[in-house]
Order: sequence, then structure tokens, then C-alpha cells
Amino acid sequence: MRPPFKITNKSVSLCTDIARIVGQFEGISSPSPQPQLRRQNQIRTIHGSLAIEGNTLNLDQVTAILEGRKVLGDPREILEVRNAIKAYEQAHKWNSLKEVDLLKAHGVMMSGLVPDAGKYRSINVGIIKGSKVGHVAPKPKLVPHLMIELFDFLKRDRETPTLVKACIFHYELEFIHPFSDGNGRIGRLWQHVILLSESPIFSYIPVESVIKERQAAYYQALSASDKAGDATLFIEFALTTIRDSLAQLMEQIRTKPLTTKDRLEIASNRFGGKSFSRKDYLIIFKSISSATASRDLLVGVQSGQLKKNGEKALTRYSFSKVK
Repeated sequence: MRPPFKITNKSVSLCTDIARIVGQFEGISSPSPQPQLRRQNQIRTIHGSLAIEGNTLNLDQVTAILEGRKVLGDPREILEVRNAIKAYEQAHKWNSLKEVDLLKAHGVMMSGLVPDAGKYRSINVGIIKGSKVGHVAPKPKLVPHLMIELFDFLKRDRETPTLVKACIFHYELEFIHPFSDGNGRIGRLWQHVILLSESPIFSYIPVESVIKERQAAYYQALSASDKAGDATLFIEFALTTIRDSLAQLMEQIRTKPLTTKDRLEIASNRFGGKSFSRKDYLIIFKSISSATASRDLLVGVQSGQLKKNGEKALTRYSFSKVK
């Protein structure tokens, strides 16, 4: 069964904007953001998603937990952060089309927090807004069938853009509320997992952080879609946060030009233990000159990062230590 939604002119325009930014990203010299920037946005993603659910740990504390340092704070909130770190680190391994992977993700995200982590709920639940029940979720006996239908939509619908399907899945999961707890963070995580199948750039954008900044609008979009009986308004909201997150990332990349050290680190991640030529290096960094590439590789050899074999056109390089 196809979830109810409409593709509006606004949604089409947002998808066009997103596609344009993704194209810009794929055309820049660096194949991925600098490691420091990737880490910074990972922290913002985890902090944002948990803060929406009331976690009070700040960015510095989340950073410390990610780095394995001790943090003073509520043990449950610290466990929430640790679980979220594990879940987002495994996001690229999960198949967005497999229900079993969603259950595994919930098991990781909610381990030690709820007794039924990784399982659909067996109780009735409602979402409280203020002093009233804002949304009564479907009865637990209906949940397995509704989730099968939702995954069937992901698999079988060939017309709806993946960007839009990611937003629809996010909304529908919140509507079904299949878990006793953790639905919000799993909905945002699975939107992330679906987007990863569209482009690697979605590994690096902190959509959850942007949603946190617009938390009231987030809940309003969910509520408005509930009242309308379809996901249209939420799709528009979610696409806007994706576009704005991408725009933020591109601005960060543009304002931080790559250094020789940055380029060598990126090349190390790309080539691993394989040998490569200066020409191969230039394929990664299209905007630099041959002379700059030669200087980079010389620095790598002199610092011991690189091993050099052969001469002139036959010269090959390999990294001494594979990270």
C-alpha cells in the first residue's frame, strides 16, 4: 500500500536544489570533507538527534564520549550518546530496504535503555503534547503489517525520488510509532540510512542538528501531516532541512581550502595499500596543478608517509601505513 502524499511544486524545487548541491560536491577537488569537519558534523548529528529527545549533554560532553574520555553526567544520557555513536557508525552497513536491519538499528540505539530494544512494541502508545494526547499510534497488533507495507513501498516504488522516500519513511515511522521508545531517533537515523544510498555526501551532513534548531517546526510539520492525513507537509519540511544542511556543508568546505597534509590524508584513505601514480593522485584532486601534485608527493616521501618506486613516468607511490 502506497503511503498518502503529494509531490508539490515546493518539493520539486527543493529536490532540484539538493541535486544541484550534490552535483557541486561531486565536482569539487576533494572526494570527501576533511576528517576534522566530518568528525565535527558527526558530533553535531548525534547531539542534535538526542537533544530533540531531551538529552541535556552538550557538544563538548558528546565529543568527550566519542573520544573515549570520562564524562560526568546522567548515566542514562551517557549511554544514549554511546548507543547513538555506535548506531551512526554502523549506518553504512545497514540495508535501508531490510526491515531486519531497522530492528538491528533499534537494538543498537536502545540497548540498555528499554527491555524490548530491537523489537516492535506490544503495548498501546500515545504521544503527549502538553497536557493532551496529540497522537494515538496504531494498535500493536497492526504494527508488523504496517511496517511490512512501509518497506514494500521503499522497495517497489520506482517513481518517487529516493530523497522524497526518505522523508516519507521518516514521517510514517513516527506515525506508526512501532517501538515502545526511541521512535524519533530511529526515524531520523533511518532517513539518514536511506539518503546514504543516494550519495556519499549524506554521510557528512548534520541534518539532525538543523532539525534541533527548528524543533518546534519539526513537531508542527509532523502534527500538520497527521491532521492532513498525508506526509506532504512533512516532506517539504524534511527536504528543506536536508537542503540547508547540504548548503552549510558546502560553505564549510569552500571556506577551508585543502592543505598538502589534508590531500595526503584523503589520498591515504582512498588508495589504502595500493600503489598509484601522480596521474592517479591528480584524478582525486582535479583543481591542483601537476607541479603541486609533485610537491605533495615529495613531501609524503620525505616525511616517510609514502614509499617511492621507479623513475619519471614509471614512478609509483604507496602509503607506508594503511589507516
